[in-house]
Amino acid sequence: MTENTLIEQAVLPTFSDKQAHVGMPPLIRTRRAIAFFEFWPTPLVYLPVAILWLFRAIQHRSLTLPLSANPGFYLGGMVGESKAANFNRAGEYARQHIANWCRVQNDKAQTEKTLDTALAAITASGLHFPLIAKPDMGCRGQGVRIVRDAIEVAAYLQDFPDGGHILFQRLVPYEAEAGIFYIRYPGEDRGQLFSITLKYQPYVYGNGIDTLRTLIQEDPRAGQLTHLYFKRHEAFLDQVIPEGQPFRLAFAGSHSRGAIFRDGRHLITEALTTAFDRICQDIDGFYYGRFDVRFRDTQSLQEGRDFTILEINGVSSEAAHIWDADSSLREVYRTLFHQYNTLFRIGAINRRRGARPDGLMALIKGWQKEKRLGRHYPDTE
Repeated sequence: MTENTLIEQAVLPTFSDKQAHVGMPPLIRTRRAIAFFEFWPTPLVYLPVAILWLFRAIQHRSLTLPLSANPGFYLGGMVGESKAANFNRAGEYARQHIANWCRVQNDKAQTEKTLDTALAAITASGLHFPLIAKPDMGCRGQGVRIVRDAIEVAAYLQDFPDGGHILFQRLVPYEAEAGIFYIRYPGEDRGQLFSITLKYQPYVYGNGIDTLRTLIQEDPRAGQLTHLYFKRHEAFLDQVIPEGQPFRLAFAGSHSRGAIFRDGRHLITEALTTAFDRICQDIDGFYYGRFDVRFRDTQSLQEGRDFTILEINGVSSEAAHIWDADSSLREVYRTLFHQYNTLFRIGAINRRRGARPDGLMALIKGWQKEKRLGRHYPDTE
């Protein structure tokens, strides 16, 4: 495919020649459409982790020690951090692998000036439409949208909270997406890829008879997530989708926004680990976290090439393969406990090397700010 065709594939939810899951392994239907715990409330899922955290905090005499695991990131990348600030920790080599971006602050008191500033920043950064707009502070796919022209930039600014910062980023012309979790102990040259999660955009397929509404309702998985898909595709719900034509239900690679996650740990190779070692050693103060990437195909990814970083997530990262519908609750907690035990170990090493974690009040304030802004972000595409 040409780059223009790939971009068209990424932008349009459906058209006659659209292909689904380009570059990804075939999406095999799991024995259950949704795991019984898959959409539990976050506080419920993390209650056992909170108990473990308190136990380790007593052992290490610090409630916020994990924030020192990434001393280069605000609050270690736990909450309230700027995506652009994380990118700015990257050196010249690592930046070659990050999708180009610019950051703009929204000012609703000067809408025309803010739009002009945004368009000038987009041009100066070498970005071209269509591109991605998303909050500079936020998680779980909040507010991620494709903007196709200046009119849609203006609409995004209008819907975005006043004073908040927006990240405009190159639209990577690959549909294949993964979350790659990297861990390296301070003082060591080599790290490990702890997890790979394949992130599938969900599709339904037309039969030339049923409307999109019916196709969603009758799909084993999508039918249980109509609260996500109906509002997003309200304009298409009564449209009959031609036979065999795919219709994409979610663009953002976020599980909570409807993406389908599959365990991709079998794709970990020495070449891919080496590629991320080089990148992570060029990110100041980074030892632990997940990279959200888009890539050409799985062979290229395993060879450590043809991938682009969309986001760098810090100590709050999940090894997201746990949200594979075939995962077990035992695997979820085995993974999460390993993650947080590792966080305390890395934090303790960095403390001995002179790092000092932020206090509890700073953590609470960061969380409050992110939550306050997040309530007013635009809907995710």
